[in-house]
Amino acid sequence: MCSHQPLCPAADSTNADAAHIVAFHPEQGWNLLCNGAIVFDDTGEILPDGRVVAPSRLAVAA
Repeated sequence: MCSHQPLCPAADSTNADAAHIVAFHPEQGWNLLCNGAIVFDDTGEILPDGRVVAPSRLAVAA
């Protein structure tokens, strides 16, 4: 999807955070990464194969 070096990490790899943002939509709360993943401001993701990664939420003490 892009031409940066080194090549884009796979969306489900351990170094997927190294992918570059290719479309930035802060007003809508999401970004498209060069590896095809869509990441949301709440830390959720949609991977290129359609799998969903739930947002990581911290437990709140009562």
